[in-house]
Amino acid sequence: MQSMRLYGLSAAIAALLVAPTAFAQQADTASGKRFSVVGSATILDPSADPLGGRVDGDVAPTLSATWHVNDNVGIELWGAADKFNHRVRSDAGKLGTVDSQPLALSAQYHFGEADATFRPFLGLGYHQTNISDESIGTGEHVSMTTPKGAIGTAGVDININPTWFARLDARYLDGDSDVKVAGQTVERDVGFDPWAVGFGIGARF
Repeated sequence: MQSMRLYGLSAAIAALLVAPTAFAQQADTASGKRFSVVGSATILDPSADPLGGRVDGDVAPTLSATWHVNDNVGIELWGAADKFNHRVRSDAGKLGTVDSQPLALSAQYHFGEADATFRPFLGLGYHQTNISDESIGTGEHVSMTTPKGAIGTAGVDININPTWFARLDARYLDGDSDVKVAGQTVERDVGFDPWAVGFGIGARF
């Protein structure tokens, strides 16, 4: 598992470094658009349960800004504009809450022509997710270190006109965290590994 994570991280870094130069000969954008921004409502749902109970998903606003190398290749900065608040619960009821706030940099490839109605895209990059406000009812302070690792993205843009578009995307954030109780590490490399699914409106300029 660790070797796969390192491979994914290496691939993400390589994609970020190579993409701008690999497509330098096609750097002109037929659409004339170099930047795009998207605001989305996103649900982030951990696929692992790192705190001794089930960790529920939450909805928060996310923002992305993309520099387009050309009409097909872009470099995206994506992150949560507010914290996701996750309820931690067991069969006996609520154990507490924990907040998360991811930030990621990815290289993306957008398929098709710039004026196509539907434009699917794929992305690969690197993220880190700030974990804060851990409030778990154990009687002692529980905390988690920052998960970091590869992020994979798949989505589709639906063009409304040459400037405005709608976006549906899904992201998987691979990353482990150490769990500490009263400042002492009690478990290492615990998976957080959330899925993030968003729907938003974007503009190109």
